[in-house]
Amino acid sequence: MENKKPGDDLFDRLNTTIMNKHLNDLMEGLTAKVFRTFNASNTLQEQLDSLTDPNSSVTEKILAYNRANRAVAILCNHQRAVPKTFAKSMENLQKKIDTKREAIQEAEQSYKDLKKEAKKTGSAAAKIAAGKKEKQLEKLKEQLMKLEVQATDREENKEIALGTSKLNYLDPRISVAWCKKNGVPIEKIYNKTQRDKFQWAIDMAGPEFEF
Repeated sequence: MENKKPGDDLFDRLNTTIMNKHLNDLMEGLTAKVFRTFNASNTLQEQLDSLTDPNSSVTEKILAYNRANRAVAILCNHQRAVPKTFAKSMENLQKKIDTKREAIQEAEQSYKDLKKEAKKTGSAAAKIAAGKKEKQLEKLKEQLMKLEVQATDREENKEIALGTSKLNYLDPRISVAWCKKNGVPIEKIYNKTQRDKFQWAIDMAGPEFEF
């Protein structure tokens, strides 16, 4: 740091060419990119093994995947500014969550009333109606859980760019194998363009693949 001002490069005489020459002397074919890719992929595999609950829902598994990917993005310093639309989109999402909670409260009350009526009168119609209401209630609770997970995911990722590491620094076989092992559709992790790019990994990696 001697004779340097704040904001100056700390290692001002070091560049990528010099670094890669040094790394290649240590191991043939080793470059900064290869080292970074290995470190990122290794971190993703460790995080997925640690965070994934095989008994959780697909929505919760995707949250675990994004959290694992976020650990990689932090490792690689893939930060971003909070999007200008973030506060508004979170406000809209919270409104959806509140509306869904109200719908659940109404459905729960309705279900209790129908159940009570069916027990009291022995009416077959009331039993059928209670059964339908119970299914509707389960569906509403599942929808609420998805919205809440989405809100958590959005909040946690507001300052992190997940796309860079996913496309450039992670061995796609890890993600493909994780999807196959955990029953998560690959399209939930990779869009069409990304699936085309990583088709080789989709064909190659089975659920047992470990990085």
